[in-house]
Order: sequence, then C-alpha cells, then structure tokens
Amino acid sequence: MKVVIETPKYSFFKYNKQGSVFVKEFLSPIPTIFNYGFIQGSLADDGMEKDVVVIGPRVPQGTILNVDKFHGVVKFMDDSLEDNKEIFCMGGFYSKPVFYFYFHLYATFKIFYYLILKRKLAKCRFEGISWYY
Repeated sequence: MKVVIETPKYSFFKYNKQGSVFVKEFLSPIPTIFNYGFIQGSLADDGMEKDVVVIGPRVPQGTILNVDKFHGVVKFMDDSLEDNKEIFCMGGFYSKPVFYFYFHLYATFKIFYYLILKRKLAKCRFEGISWYY
C-alpha cells in the first residue's frame, strides 16, 4: 500500500490533497505529534481516502511511503461518521498518555470547528487505540 503524507509532524496546519496540490484545511491550536496522511486509492466512510497516522521522525509533505502492514488503529468519530486512522510505526517516540490526550483534545477542537465555521452540530470523539499483534 502507498501512504501519502499530507501533514508533516509538528505542523499546525491540517492539509488535504486535492489533485496534485495540498490545500490548507484548517489551523489547529495544537501541532500534530505525528505525520498524517492517507492510503492512496482507498475510500473511507467520509468519502475521502482512509487516514493514516505515521509514528516516527518528521516526513516531508508529499512523501509516499510503501507500507506492507499497519500496527494499529485510532478509533475516531468525525462529523458524526466513523473516521478511523490506521497506525504505521517507523520508530521513534510513542507515549500512550500523550496520544490519548492529543486525540481527546483534537476531538474537542473539531466539535467547535464544525459549530463555529460550518455552523452545524457534529459528533466528534476519540474512542481509543487498538494495536494489531
């Protein structure tokens, strides 16, 4: 599988790839603590490609990683739809309490994002992390 990095680790901006261009989707109040991307050619419930969290060193935007297996899944609801994120570990730091705090905070931010900018109520919540063995 090919994973395309949209948002590099430590970025405050969340990007979305549209065609060959990366478009800023929104400004987050907290930087992302991992690389964030999608599985090329896949389709999730929200109509976009399936999300991937890449744990490891910062990877430049547009980088394509060849991934043979995922290591877990972040269970997440965004805009009242299931929006799980596969996890791929390239090494580096991982702290369960830090990731749980990040995703709880991110879900809260997304609720306000939909309410203020999209003018609608939407369920957004972090539902845990499951690791594959």
